[in-house]
This record gives sequence, structure tokens and C-alpha cells, in this order.
Amino acid sequence: MLEHYHNINSVCAQKVRIALNEKGLEAKEHLLTLRGDQFDPAYLKLNPNGVVPTLVHDGNTIVESSLILYYLDEAFPAPPLMPKEPTLRHRVRLYNKLIDEYLHNSCMILTFATAFRPNFLKLPREAWLAEVNKSPLKRRAEYKRSVIEHGLDSEFVVEAINQHKKLLAWMNEALQSGRYLAGGSFSNADCAVVPYILRLELLKLTGMWDGYPAIGDWWTRMRARPSVKATIFDRMTESDWAPFRNLAPDPWPKVAALLHAA
Repeated sequence: MLEHYHNINSVCAQKVRIALNEKGLEAKEHLLTLRGDQFDPAYLKLNPNGVVPTLVHDGNTIVESSLILYYLDEAFPAPPLMPKEPTLRHRVRLYNKLIDEYLHNSCMILTFATAFRPNFLKLPREAWLAEVNKSPLKRRAEYKRSVIEHGLDSEFVVEAINQHKKLLAWMNEALQSGRYLAGGSFSNADCAVVPYILRLELLKLTGMWDGYPAIGDWWTRMRARPSVKATIFDRMTESDWAPFRNLAPDPWPKVAALLHAA
């Protein structure tokens, strides 16, 4: 039996939902709001970091989204989401390493600096600080404090943009020789990257890949892919879309200026 603790807008949970769908697997869902329920003692016993997703398979708890992708491919090998060729398998792992070590926090920084910031600023500073400080991951709390206070002027924003530039450059290079990010077939590399490109789109930052037509083509195909449509777009309610509907100010002019300066 599979159980999946997740959130609709979580980029990490989205990649796992895509993989589950690609493999035709059904999991009992536990939907978290991420408005404090991720810190409930019962959930922290499953995932001490207080993040989603968490997969439970026959009573065994599997955490960390990139590791869940690898686990699913080993536990349920058909259809495969890892290439056979060692060099392409290495490429999949490189994408996940980049995401785990750099890009995920960079995505969080850009999101909190733009879409999520206004709701925090409606609260007294002490109130939103208390909420941010609940995270067991103190570095993430530091990032959030900075971008809620300073928005895109935070000291962490330039590096966050640079990590996204690195991802896009990797993608463009890979797509010169294949339709997908790790060769000629959809793989865990695509599962892992799709949510981060979607997040750039939601943040009105698609201009970041204007010079990469191959990425635009890939993204058009990914948006139409049944697993992506079923697990992300068809699952998003109005409340999930709401933070991204009317971004004010529009983040693109500031991000474009930072890109030009770099």
C-alpha cells in the first residue's frame, strides 16, 4: 500500500505526483495545507524536517522527493523513469543534485519574495516571524525572513536567479540532442524539473528562457503531457492559483534588470 503526504502547490510534491501517474500507481492521499499542519507532532514523526512530500510504502517511510523518485523506479520498475545508459542516468542524478542543493531554496526565495510576501506583510512582524521560525530547517527560515522583509532586494535574490540560469543553460544544452532532459524518453529528470519551470511561469518569469527556444518547445509538450495535466493543472483550485494571479509589483522588470546586470 502506498500513502502520499503532499500539498498541491509544493514543487517537491508535484514531481512525485507526476512519477506516480507515469507509473500508473495509486496512493492514499494525505493533503497538507502547509499552514502549520506540517509541524504537527504526528507528521514530524514521519518527516522530522516538516516538509512534503512523504511517501509510505507498506509501512516504510520514504522522504526527500528526489530519493522518492529513485525509490519508485526501483520498487516499481515498469515503466522505467531512469534511462539505461550510464551517462544519461548520471545526467538525471545531476539535475536532482542541482535541485536539492541549490535550486529548491532558490525557488523558495523567488516565491516568497514575490507571490507569498504580501500575505505575510499583512500580519504584524512578530506574527509572521513566529510562523517562519517554526521551521526545523533554520537556513530556510533565514531566507524567508530576508525576502519577506526586503522582497527582490534581498541579498539572496541574485544567487537564486543565477541558480535558475544554470538550470536553464543545462536544459538548453540537453535539448539540443534529445526531446527530453535525459535523452529520447521522459524520465525522472523531467519529473524533477517540470515543477520549477511551472513556478517560473506562475511568477511571470518566462522571459528567463526567451533566448532558449528548445526550452519553450519542451515546456509546451510538458504542459500538455497527461501526467502533468492530471497531477498539477487539473488539481489546482482557485485558492492554489490565487497567490499567483495578480503579482504586484510585477517581478519581471526587477528580475530582468538583475539578469542584465549579471
